Amino acid sequence: MNHKLISILHADLKYGIGKNNGLVFSLPEDMKFFRATTKGHVVAMGENTLLSFPNSKPLKSRTNIVLSQDASHNYEGCVNVHSFDDFLLKIKGALENDDVYIIGGASIYKQTLPYVDEILLTRVHEVFDADVFFPDLEKEGSFVLVSESEPIIDNGHKITFCVYKRK
Repeated sequence: MNHKLISILHADLKYGIGKNNGLVFSLPEDMKFFRATTKGHVVAMGENTLLSFPNSKPLKSRTNIVLSQDASHNYEGCVNVHSFDDFLLKIKGALENDDVYIIGGASIYKQTLPYVDEILLTRVHEVFDADVFFPDLEKEGSFVLVSESEPIIDNGHKITFCVYKRK
């Protein structure tokens, strides 16, 4: 079976994904989707994403691969790597057995985009004052929108669940 490397995130209409090292929106339905989709799989992230979790603890019921540029930073319950090359090697190894989800942050999303097969983007149909952005998929050109859910209201925000696949 061919396993996929998948970026999963939510973004506003200008692909804003975060502010001050946090998410820009609190979206319970999106979080439920994220948990259900990634549970039992491998998640790969940068150190700041891990540190943004409650008590800076890895996500339960998942293998957590964490990239920290600081070799002295090793987190309990995580697969710790200290270079982007090692990060890619660990992801490649994990892909032999499972799908791997890229879960942030912005620089990890950008650096892994050339390797990603699919993007699960929860689109928030408004513009927020974000300070970090995901690449604009319309301009980037390597991905095509293959499905979009009917809009739902999540915590006062109109969202749609979108699936992009590499062309």
